[in-house]
Amino acid sequence: MKLKVSHLTRYDYSEPVELNPHILLLRPLQRPHLETSAYELRIAPEPVGVEERFSVEGNPFFQVWFSGKTERLEIESTFEVAVRPFNPFSFIINQTFIDRIDIGAPRPFRYLPGDQVLLHASLQASDSSAFKGFADGVLADSPADPISYLNALTGSIHAKWDHIVREEDNLWGPEETFSAGKGSCRDLSWMLIHMLRAQGLAARFVSGYAFNPELDEGNELHAWVEAYLPGAGWVGVDPSLGLFADQHYIPLACSSDAQKTLPVHGNFGGDLVADISATLTTRVDIHEIKE
Repeated sequence: MKLKVSHLTRYDYSEPVELNPHILLLRPLQRPHLETSAYELRIAPEPVGVEERFSVEGNPFFQVWFSGKTERLEIESTFEVAVRPFNPFSFIINQTFIDRIDIGAPRPFRYLPGDQVLLHASLQASDSSAFKGFADGVLADSPADPISYLNALTGSIHAKWDHIVREEDNLWGPEETFSAGKGSCRDLSWMLIHMLRAQGLAARFVSGYAFNPELDEGNELHAWVEAYLPGAGWVGVDPSLGLFADQHYIPLACSSDAQKTLPVHGNFGGDLVADISATLTTRVDIHEIKE
C-alpha cells in the first residue's frame, strides 16, 4: 500500500510579528515497514535558514529561522510512504525480563540495571493511587506476562473511557483524564503512559498519523504509546482504539515528555507582543495512491 500525506499548519497573527527560530517535527520516523519518499517541506514566509538535526531522543527535526515581520506563518509537509504489512506481535521478549516480574512488588516489572538507567525518563510516573489501583486490578486479572498485560490494560481503557475530539491544544493530566472518564487520543495515551510507568514498564508518547482507509477526509494528528520490552524494543499500543500499533501508524516523534512531540515549536516577538493574538489552523489529508 502506498499513501500520500499532506499536513498543513497555519498561524495568522493579529499584527505583524517577528518570528523567532522554530523547531519542526514533521519528518516521519524510520520504521522497518515504512519507506518514505518524495518528501517536501514548504514554509511561508521563506526562512533565512533551514537545517535538519536530531533531538536528544533521536527525533529528526528541522530548525528554521526568519528575518523581518509577517502576519502569518504557513508550514506544509507532503510525502509519500510505502507501507508493508506489519505484525505487531511478531517478537520474542528477553526471558530475563520475564523472570524479573514480581506480581507482589510495588512495581511488578523490573529491568536490568543498565536498561533501568537508560530508561529513567520513561519510568517517571505521576503519584496517583487512583489509577495505580486501576492498573493493579487489570494486572491481577490478566496473565503475568507483559504482552498480555499491555493488551489487557489498553483494551480496558478503550472499553471504559470515551474517546473524544478536543479542539484545545492543551494536554490533560493523567488524573484529570482518569476522573473524567473520557479524553482525546493524547489524553488517553498520557494516562496509559503513567499507568504503565507506575507498574515499572517504561513508556513514551508518540505523535504521528493513523491511517483509516474508511475516511475520505477528516484525518488528523494522532497520539499513541510505546512501551519498552527487552528483546522486542519499543512496542506501540493505542488506547483510543484498544489496539497494538500496526502498519497503519506513521510516527513523527517519540518522547518521554508528550510536549516535546508537538509538530511545531516556536513563538514570535516584536512590539506589544502581549497584545498580539494568533489563530491556528491545521489540516491533515491522507489518501491511498492507486497504482
